[in-house]
Amino acid sequence: MRLFFAPILAGANLPDRLLACLGGVLGIALTSAISFWALGDATSLPLLVAPMGAAAVLVFAVPASPLAQPWSVVGGNIVSALVGVTAAKLVPVPHLAAGIAVGGAILAMSLLRCLHPPGGAAALTAVVGGPVVLSAGYGFAFVPVGINAVLLMVAGVLFHRFSGHSYPHRPVPVAPRAPLPVESVPHPEDLDRALEDLGETFDVSKEDLDLLFQRVEHHANERRARKRS
Repeated sequence: MRLFFAPILAGANLPDRLLACLGGVLGIALTSAISFWALGDATSLPLLVAPMGAAAVLVFAVPASPLAQPWSVVGGNIVSALVGVTAAKLVPVPHLAAGIAVGGAILAMSLLRCLHPPGGAAALTAVVGGPVVLSAGYGFAFVPVGINAVLLMVAGVLFHRFSGHSYPHRPVPVAPRAPLPVESVPHPEDLDRALEDLGETFDVSKEDLDLLFQRVEHHANERRARKRS
């Protein structure tokens, strides 16, 4: 039973997951309420789009992820929606348009350094969202998608001022209690080569990995010192 409830994310714990739940409640509620207040009488479009639910998981549950950073949330959703609208306008076959929208969104987000998984949903919504979304054209990318994304991102910034997490995320070095041997800390080039060897993309920045290795080496030194004493 204990393993069943153990978080699968490295570094996560139950209080942290509960805090993420609270962030999701507040973030989506505020985004929805402010969008309704600002746009309620001005548009027939949905005032809160489904990709914001997925974005909230990233912003509040894994705020250190490169995929959850403010430019990823705002840029990823808007850029993807623009790609989706373009696919819907230019490709007459809906099934093909849906695929091109998502694939094009991945390419655009990657080139603009704002890769954000919910962006794929924003692109797809622009194609399959129905007559109201299709009639909105490129405006859909800004109202409601853009406004939703900005509000959710701002809610994340405000919430994490009190959550104990850094958002926008910046690796925060922890001062070691004893000096580390310089030669024992992996060089950034070693990290690049290791990532090339594995051939995988991990949901963590190289700076965070480098900081993690430094802390691992520090605690390894402390453990060896305790054994010698």
